[in-house]
Amino acid sequence: SLLDLVIFGRACAKTIAEENTPGEKIGDLSANAGEASVANLDSIRFADGQASTAEVRLKMQKTMQTHAAVFRTGDVMREGITKMNALWKDMENLKVSDRGMIWNSDLVETLELQNCMINAQQVIESAEAREESRGAHAREDFKDRMDEYDYSKPLDGQTPLPMEQHWRKHTLSWTDNSGKTDLKYRPVIDHTLDEKECKWVPPAIRSY
Repeated sequence: SLLDLVIFGRACAKTIAEENTPGEKIGDLSANAGEASVANLDSIRFADGQASTAEVRLKMQKTMQTHAAVFRTGDVMREGITKMNALWKDMENLKVSDRGMIWNSDLVETLELQNCMINAQQVIESAEAREESRGAHAREDFKDRMDEYDYSKPLDGQTPLPMEQHWRKHTLSWTDNSGKTDLKYRPVIDHTLDEKECKWVPPAIRSY
């Protein structure tokens, strides 16, 4: 949101000003910096397969709408993962008709499809792995939120669960060019940038 951008943008700028000085030397770029991006652009621009960008995009859209909607189950998402995995074969068989470099919407839409495919794959695999309900991620087969503490009770005296036994953690994901996706996790940061200015607010149980 705009509020996030203003707050964290300001914090980022202040940190840069504190830790760096004008004219300070930055690290050298590698000799082949940017070559992978140019090679990918050329590979897409001259793609001469059978599947159009619009066809693959529509298949991806319908797969995600059907198998990774707000209300989810593991079985449905696993079916979706299988369908998404199959779509990556179509990504290797794309057809781009416009070879030009001026106002090439065919090229731009295909580059956008690459990003959307990565995003969709990571979303559905992360959601299938997360066996709980939290926010807009509502599992019909795991209806409760799984935190390290029982936040409906006072925290004093409670022992936190190890990170592998709860889901109050961030998902990190990596997807390669074939769609293979690896997931890892990192803890949630439970302190603010300035404790004096703004103290941490512990999570609360969402109730209506």
